[in-house]
Amino acid sequence: MSAAAAKLLTLAALGVVVVLLRSPVIAVALFAVVLTLSVLARVSLRGLLPIAITAALAAAYQWFTRGPGPAIEVAADLLTLVLAATLVTATTPADRLLDVLVRVVRPLRRVGVDPDAVALAVTLLLRTVPEIARVVAEVRDAARARGLERDPRLWLTPAVLRVVGRARDQGEALAARGILD
Repeated sequence: MSAAAAKLLTLAALGVVVVLLRSPVIAVALFAVVLTLSVLARVSLRGLLPIAITAALAAAYQWFTRGPGPAIEVAADLLTLVLAATLVTATTPADRLLDVLVRVVRPLRRVGVDPDAVALAVTLLLRTVPEIARVVAEVRDAARARGLERDPRLWLTPAVLRVVGRARDQGEALAARGILD
């Protein structure tokens, strides 16, 4: 078993453990382990701010509706899984992860799933997410320079239009190469 396959298998097992073991103590312990591994691997945590905010909002809602235990568990579980996935992708070359994905999906060829198309879709996703973040940052910076950052419609609309235009261009390029047939 390759290192990439072992990491993905461990990530999947962690996901199962997080879902099955319902305890704030276990959730916090798992988060502490994954956080420690991330720090030791020198994984940048800066990009995780939106997830931390989402976890805080989910925890606040859970605290209000179900109490502190479920709130801590939900937030810790979310942070654990996202941080673990970040750790795997930051410490494993993307081509090795895609090779594992193709091997895992290959048996589904019998039911019409094309492993190469799945790998292409994942590759496009991995390349598109940072591009979307870059486009949104550029548009927000431009809106901020014009003093328009307070109204989300004034920067969100151009960002969405640019992202959709880029997706259309990529789709046309793939179709021109016969990849979407």
